[in-house]
Amino acid sequence: MKISKFIALALAAALSVTYASSCAAGENPPQSQDGASVSATDDALETRMSAMEIAQDMGIGINLGNTFDAYYEDKQRTSSGAQIIGDNTPTNYETCWGSVQTTKEIIDAFKDAGFNTIRIPVYWGNMMEEDGTYTISEDYIARVAEVAQWVLDDEMYCVINMHHYDGHILTVLEPDEALEVVDTLWTQIAEYFKDYPDKLVLEGFNESLGSTPSYILYTEDELFEYVNELNSTFVNAVRSTGSENADRMLIISGYNTNIDKTTDPRFTLPADTADDRLMVSVHYVDNAMYWSNQLGTQQWYDYSISQCELLKSAFSDKGIPVFIGECTSVKSYNSPDRIPSGAVYSDPLKMFKTEMDIITDYGFVPVVWDTANDWFNRSECRFNSAEDGDAVKDIAQKISDRIA
Repeated sequence: MKISKFIALALAAALSVTYASSCAAGENPPQSQDGASVSATDDALETRMSAMEIAQDMGIGINLGNTFDAYYEDKQRTSSGAQIIGDNTPTNYETCWGSVQTTKEIIDAFKDAGFNTIRIPVYWGNMMEEDGTYTISEDYIARVAEVAQWVLDDEMYCVINMHHYDGHILTVLEPDEALEVVDTLWTQIAEYFKDYPDKLVLEGFNESLGSTPSYILYTEDELFEYVNELNSTFVNAVRSTGSENADRMLIISGYNTNIDKTTDPRFTLPADTADDRLMVSVHYVDNAMYWSNQLGTQQWYDYSISQCELLKSAFSDKGIPVFIGECTSVKSYNSPDRIPSGAVYSDPLKMFKTEMDIITDYGFVPVVWDTANDWFNRSECRFNSAEDGDAVKDIAQKISDRIA
């Protein structure tokens, strides 16, 4: 994510490409010369909402999955961890896993569908030079910023993280070096986005937090300590850049985003110079049941509740919001081999609505994992199923009614 050390770029405006998505191309938003996006949107958090209020305001979200997080692995390229694809342009990577190029029309369609948060996972090693400086490509971060600006222009929350690339860093570098590289990367990202409005939220890592090189044998206590240190490094790097980042909402990644590990007392939130500006991220409250082929059973339901209770006790009851950065979509629930006969909930849409009800009843932020045209069809800017679209609208309204 390094953009030639704290360079303030105006490259996003220069990336005016005609996007080939079937749902029409949009214009690039203006960018200021100091790297701040120029937005007509007022800073919705000027009156300083609490962290819990922000979480409620985030509504239901969707991931722009398999897009900017897409890459082809190459462990021999130590800095980037990724192959060079095609002409080595942002488009080559954005589409290499089958996604269409992201357009403003797609982002507008997310807004119209009822989403109020867009999570943009990013593999920051793409287009990175192999010079050992871990300098993020200026073109790549500018393209991410362009899409983020469209989200902000629609008055939605935009969450940007480090996705898959955290796994590369943590498995090829020894801990001391990994901590330095994390600081280098997040300082660059934060410097670039430091003047963006408060609805831009930064999330430290993804599911790899807790990984180490296979030849390093850590005790469980030492792993927790390392995870906590990585999260502290992320927070300190962002806060050090000042401006809007001094008080920006940050999402602290859970240990492997696993609920049991993240609610362990050994997992602790970093000290923060900002007051009440941290959330905790975990994934899939029904994860164990999904992989044990018990979807839709009473056991599945009870397990989901028990996982939410752990999160409530560890975080919500203490005023710390919970961000479910990846939730199962209707399409993923449509897995007959994982639904046993006699399941209480055998309809994928009913399972989705039930899971969303559980998550939102606890006041957590649900962000559905989706890719390309799997559930929300980005090529046509609509849900593949009108019923799924109605369900999202209902969930969004339910959250809105709760905070009205």
